[in-house]
Amino acid sequence: MGLSKYQIGKLVDIYIEKCNRPNLTTDEVSGINKDKEFFEPARQVGLNTNDYKVVPPHYFACNLMHVGRDKLLPIALNRTEHNKYVSPAYTVFCINETHILRDYFFIMLKSNERDRYFWFHTDSSVRDGMSWNDFCELEISIPDLAIQQKYVDIYRALLANQRAYERGLEDLKLACDATIENLRRKMPCEEIAPYLIESDRRNALDLKVDSVRGLATSKEMIPTKADMNGVSLTNYKIVEPGQIAYVADTSRRGDKVSMGYNNTDETFLVSAISIVFSTVKDKLLPDYLMLFLTRSEFDRYARFHSWGSARETFNFSDMIDVKIPIPDISIQQDIVNIYNAYTKRKKINERLKAQIKDLCPVLIKGSLEEAAAGKEA
Repeated sequence: MGLSKYQIGKLVDIYIEKCNRPNLTTDEVSGINKDKEFFEPARQVGLNTNDYKVVPPHYFACNLMHVGRDKLLPIALNRTEHNKYVSPAYTVFCINETHILRDYFFIMLKSNERDRYFWFHTDSSVRDGMSWNDFCELEISIPDLAIQQKYVDIYRALLANQRAYERGLEDLKLACDATIENLRRKMPCEEIAPYLIESDRRNALDLKVDSVRGLATSKEMIPTKADMNGVSLTNYKIVEPGQIAYVADTSRRGDKVSMGYNNTDETFLVSAISIVFSTVKDKLLPDYLMLFLTRSEFDRYARFHSWGSARETFNFSDMIDVKIPIPDISIQQDIVNIYNAYTKRKKINERLKAQIKDLCPVLIKGSLEEAAAGKEA
């Protein structure tokens, strides 16, 4: 019983295997997000991916170069039964489970305190990163394997419940997508021009900076990231509840349309360069329309139909030419209800994940206290 101190390097074995596949796509390459999870697709893939690294099942990948930039250790554990592929800049390693369980090691890393610990030990290079040697020299205190296993079992039970909820969530999304595809195959598509109404209302309501929203390529309205100090809001466009806004310029946004739908009860402001419109709601629900405008097929359509030289734009005259199946309003509402249930459950799932992350430091603290108490006894 009791606690033992080890350098991380004594617990891990580095692993280097190149994939030797020159044409990996973004769907095959993984990145790591701030929640210490793999995500696909990665934002970009090199022209030649032969040197991309293999992450086998139950192995870790981390980006030590970004510790200083992100003020956290970007690291993830491959919990799947297939290989993942990551950038050559990543470090891949496995845990030698003689002294520490890989899940316990991972739980230790999922805390703000541990991220600060790694950040404090970054170097003074331009990137302010961490070398593999420095990472290996850091010390951690751990209890014996029996205590580790006890708290790992609690973590895995929590994770299993969250994953089960997530699988149901994806089934709901699949049902929504399948319904839309079925409509596209069985119903003729028609132009949405008769059902769209462009709006050019400016900020006569004297709305303030906290009402300004940016339009993201993820098709969301987000609090603006622009420096609004001294900026006049007089010419900003009003986006009322139920209205959609998008940026016509498609040439500088990774082949995606920046767009957002105001599905709140508040009135927002967007930049004057944005295009704002509403729908004839007894014929076309804005929520239903957004299901089509958020699809990757629409982004490809918009880029193909964008016009210009230095800047390519997809104007409102192009938007109204878009064709979609438009069933009876009651069918539209049924589809929207499925999607709303999906988005609601998606938010619940994100809260569950956040709660598990918040519990990780509690589990580690409990295991360390139990080990210390056992030693004193």
